[in-house]
Amino acid sequence: MSDLFSPGSVGSPTADATSDRAFLEALLAAESALVRARAVVGLTPADAAAAVTEVAADVGRFDVQDIASRAREGGNPVIPLVAALRSAVPAEAAAHVHRGATSQDILDSALMLLSARTLDLILTDLARTERALARLASAHRDTVMPGRTLTQHAVPTTFGLKAAGWRSLVLDARDRLIDVRAGLPVQLGGAAGTLASFRTEGGCGRAGEALTSAFAGELALCAPALPWHTLRTPVADLASALALTAGAHGKMAADVLTLSRTEIAELSEREGGGSSSMPHKANPVRATLIAAAARRAPGLAATLHASLVAEDERPAGAWHAEWEPLRDLLRLTGGVARDGAELVEGLRVHTEAMRENLALTGGLPASERAATVLTPVLGSAAAAKELLTGSARRARAEGRPLAAVLAEEPALRDFDVTALMDPAQYTGYAGELTDRALERR
Repeated sequence: MSDLFSPGSVGSPTADATSDRAFLEALLAAESALVRARAVVGLTPADAAAAVTEVAADVGRFDVQDIASRAREGGNPVIPLVAALRSAVPAEAAAHVHRGATSQDILDSALMLLSARTLDLILTDLARTERALARLASAHRDTVMPGRTLTQHAVPTTFGLKAAGWRSLVLDARDRLIDVRAGLPVQLGGAAGTLASFRTEGGCGRAGEALTSAFAGELALCAPALPWHTLRTPVADLASALALTAGAHGKMAADVLTLSRTEIAELSEREGGGSSSMPHKANPVRATLIAAAARRAPGLAATLHASLVAEDERPAGAWHAEWEPLRDLLRLTGGVARDGAELVEGLRVHTEAMRENLALTGGLPASERAATVLTPVLGSAAAAKELLTGSARRARAEGRPLAAVLAEEPALRDFDVTALMDPAQYTGYAGELTDRALERR
């Protein structure tokens, strides 16, 4: 597949892990694992299983483009792959290839295997991001900056608390991905989810359960309690966790994009991207790519959630609609995780710009604190609010610091309004909240 329009994922570890070749490898791994599982429960000779495994391990002997072209005839790539695999193995082993299974058993199992391998790579990058954010939060625990609500300066905050918040989201995503990764199941149900063919071959009692467990063991996936041909919880859970991961990074990217604006300049990427026409540009490219991916991820996840509505014992269309969105979502989130790690590891924090921006409003962000402190001085909360509201209006109109306006009030003649209106003294429990957030491992 072409990466021409996928700069966010091109070159990432997950790009290779979700390629056509990787998908073909996973399909072959599922087919050979099923034959080995059959051998474990006594349905296939061991030498036949060994022969199939040897051939299936040589992915290069199978033409992925030819299989893709022939998939149109039956609606999925498993049908032509099975034909190619049977032709490639010794005659005595061919009868055991895919025996008792249906195409969905193999394709679902292959997608879960592909997902497991991809999640492992994503989790590695999330660990990098978490460590870098912990360093930022610790280093800037007390770095004061403007807090912004509804695009305007609110009360002061610290960059350490902001970085700790980003880290919390990354850890939320990590925890959900770990849970999903631990529960990814194989699929094995046969034609209509009853394992009927395997029982006909001579299995009895709990033979079907044993076969499913053996199959799961061969692929290092979970053994489900039931075939899930039309019970798509595993895919929906995976979609949710991936979309959350993309969105968590998207929040971080949105903040970086805002704070990297020329007029704000509180953050910048270590190596900005260039422009085709403006030599001076140093665009926040990694944050841009993350933001783009975070906007796409919910739509892909929505398609996968819509496929929960799957009729009968095996559906026409609902299952088929999952394949591309799932791979795209894995690929997209993998690129996000890679770019997120690189973004945070190279993020530059401009503390002087934060202080300068905080001073732009002349102490107004500390008006909430002043109202609280001045309530006993002026006799009531209403009086304090009235004074602060009027004084703030004068300060904005006259272009003066709020402290200077307040200093002219007779009731505050003996009060140190300069210290009162220092935004750096009004960060609440930001430091303690940062410390508490960093205790999470």
